[in-house]
Amino acid sequence: MSNELTVFLLRHAPAEAARGGQDDGERALSSRGLEEADAAAAWLVGKTTPKRAICSPAVRAQQTLQRVIARTGDIETVTEPSIYEATPGQLIEVIETHRDAGHLLLVGHNPGFESVVALLTTGQSGDHRGMPPAGCAVLHFPADAAIEPGTAQLTAFWSP
Repeated sequence: MSNELTVFLLRHAPAEAARGGQDDGERALSSRGLEEADAAAAWLVGKTTPKRAICSPAVRAQQTLQRVIARTGDIETVTEPSIYEATPGQLIEVIETHRDAGHLLLVGHNPGFESVVALLTTGQSGDHRGMPPAGCAVLHFPADAAIEPGTAQLTAFWSP
């Protein structure tokens, strides 16, 4: 096992409504979404900067991440298709795969994000309170703790 782990789970900011025939993954941030992505980025400044960002390929998630990077500076970035429509189990696999970063940022979607936060902190995936667009949960795993239900502590939560 490795040392302590901090995981930032940032839900993408608000997106434009889908246009007829438009693929959901192609939806861009709305003007409100751009503002809320900037607000989330501003909140993240001053926290420990993530060493690596793992992002959904959806345009709205990629744009949210770019707003964060514009404020925090360069972060190693990986686009991970499995984050789009991910289950809590798939998100845990992503976290485990990138645990070596020590400070990790995931940018993606609900319902997976709110479910995995609940699962990792309370041990129950149905025990979630919701995670609004541009919301960010910060989870801390003690040194050498397994990434499994109930092992994380929610150390911060921000919403626009």
